[in-house]
Amino acid sequence: MKRKVASLLMIAFGAMVMMAFVLPQDQKIGGPWEIPNEYKEKVNPHKGDASLDRLGRATYNRHCRSCHGNAGLGDGPMARNLKTFPGDFSDAKFQDEHTDGEIYYMSFIGRDEMPNFESNITDEEERWAVVNYIRGMKK
Repeated sequence: MKRKVASLLMIAFGAMVMMAFVLPQDQKIGGPWEIPNEYKEKVNPHKGDASLDRLGRATYNRHCRSCHGNAGLGDGPMARNLKTFPGDFSDAKFQDEHTDGEIYYMSFIGRDEMPNFESNITDEEERWAVVNYIRGMKK
């Protein structure tokens, strides 16, 4: 009887340890974004403009890094306080499935826990610099 209880406790403990490392991130994934066509089709007028690299990095570090992390992995210090995973910008799926206009919408219009940055980042060139910086995070 003691062996059965000990075995059950070990199984329960093992399951809790696995859940601590696997489930939290899996449970935090949000649903698909509903992005208006005007943003899906929005053209990046500064695509590939290397002169905006410093501006994009500085703006990202100021406004985005706390949740999205240094490399855009969704592992910033504030990410653990969120109900939904902020996403992995380096993921090829993210990079390949989204237009620049969609990344623009997600980054500045936001939804749910992703705040709206329209009043914080008002300059269009600066916004596109952030989009370009995020594009540069692809693995």
